[in-house]
Amino acid sequence: MKTIGLIGGMSWESSLEYYRIINEEVKAKLGGLHSAKCILYSVDFEEIERCQAEGDWESSGKLLGDAALSLEKAGAEMILICTNTMHKVIGYIEEKVSLPILHIADSTAKQIQKSKISTVGLLGTKYTMEQDFYKTRIETNGIKVLIPSEEDRKVINKVIYEELCLGEIQQSSRDYYKKVIKGLVDDGAEGIILGCTEIGLLVKPEDSEVPLFDTAVIHAIESVNMALEK
Repeated sequence: MKTIGLIGGMSWESSLEYYRIINEEVKAKLGGLHSAKCILYSVDFEEIERCQAEGDWESSGKLLGDAALSLEKAGAEMILICTNTMHKVIGYIEEKVSLPILHIADSTAKQIQKSKISTVGLLGTKYTMEQDFYKTRIETNGIKVLIPSEEDRKVINKVIYEELCLGEIQQSSRDYYKKVIKGLVDDGAEGIILGCTEIGLLVKPEDSEVPLFDTAVIHAIESVNMALEK
């Protein structure tokens, strides 16, 4: 079993889910008292969010690159960035380490392809929904990506940062997300990417008439598959 290096804390609410899912998956695959060999480097999300808001992706990229290097020195054999948005700076991280980095969008696209779906709606932070670093990665796999309206994107982003990242789950926000999902389905989406690792805390499969692709779950399970490869 390879040792998984987790760059977490963005937010720790979803990092907690990564740790749980990874260990449950290892137990399911190996049985007995098996658990995952993993190392977590949890950053201070306040610093990262400030860089995001100021558009200073270079500084945040260097912070995560240093985190990845620490994981490599500690014995990690692969890296997971436990957030969708910060895959924007994966280049800075790749420059710092020689380890393989499992890209969350690649894992998600692979799962969508297995479902024979060609058009998906994307929910996430405003950066993930509006910028190309994530959508393009999905679309290069022959999958069309739809995003919500500008007003809906603002509300979705606000809920992520002001509620979900703080561990707050509001029924009114769930209802709003359900409305947005319905709109994307009406526009032709055959599935919905929960493209922020906290959204799965709010939106569940029963909240959508089409399949949901929870990126945190997909990414975590794929990391176990990678860790157990011989």
